[in-house]
Amino acid sequence: MNNQIPTRFEPHDLAGRLGLNVPREAWPTNRTLGAHAGAGFRWIQMHAPPGPVVVDRVAARRHARSLRGLLEPTGLRLIIHAPDTLSAGTPEGDRAVAGVLEHAAEAGAEIIVYHGLNFPLLDGPQGRTARERAALEEASLQVLLQRAHALGMRVAIENLAPVYAGPARLCHDPLAVRDLVRRLESPAAGMLLDIGHLNITSDEHRSDSAAIATACAADVVLFHLHDNFGARRRMIDAAGVDPLRLDLHLAPGAGTVPWAQLAPTLEGHDAPLLLEVQPQHRPPLADLQRQAAGLISAATAASTPVAV
Repeated sequence: MNNQIPTRFEPHDLAGRLGLNVPREAWPTNRTLGAHAGAGFRWIQMHAPPGPVVVDRVAARRHARSLRGLLEPTGLRLIIHAPDTLSAGTPEGDRAVAGVLEHAAEAGAEIIVYHGLNFPLLDGPQGRTARERAALEEASLQVLLQRAHALGMRVAIENLAPVYAGPARLCHDPLAVRDLVRRLESPAAGMLLDIGHLNITSDEHRSDSAAIATACAADVVLFHLHDNFGARRRMIDAAGVDPLRLDLHLAPGAGTVPWAQLAPTLEGHDAPLLLEVQPQHRPPLADLQRQAAGLISAATAASTPVAV
């Protein structure tokens, strides 16, 4: 791995920017990776081992080298997703984040997904507030990002949303995540704007998701694309879908995400567009790739004024 932060990509080159997630429980075969590449995807997102495993350098290196060997013949570019509940700011958490950085570098990843500000707004153990816990995380990230920069990787900090209706967390506010990225002031830090999560939190707070996306765009280094029914305030039901779950990870276009309003930000950007669609909600991969690209392009074209 060289020590250069990955370059940006060409705006409007949707084919070169689209990628697909591999579910956490799955390990891809040569056949499945070939299918991903053959369908036109250029990026793949894999999940790092859990914290207790990734700090074991021998085990983590074995996992990473196996992954790298599997991906090299395909030409797919790699994104590593850190464990969902992993937070820097404690000795144990910092060791695990450092382990993820080394694992990702060994695997040949360019971007690491990290759940920053993942703290409930209610007081935590020993009365520690979310803001106090977030301050500890931020201080640790300042140090850890120096290592990420040396390894030539970006850490993409993701806005989250409740899986089911429940207590709010700091990370449910995309602007708070963006502001964390800005305070870190590191070339290795960027924002992951998750469009599905944005749809849930914007619906819950009756805010303008397109305006929020525009406000975050300059700091974004990765997008996650998937659909859902927002906060389900209108009790929307659909066949084959949990009636209470908010974070459904449907294919783009299958829910209420306002793609027409978001498309100018998505298409005019240069960051990868990673589809996080649950396997049971995926059409054939080539169709999924075409539908995602077509939805963004068509929505952008429809929103562009015609000169007269």
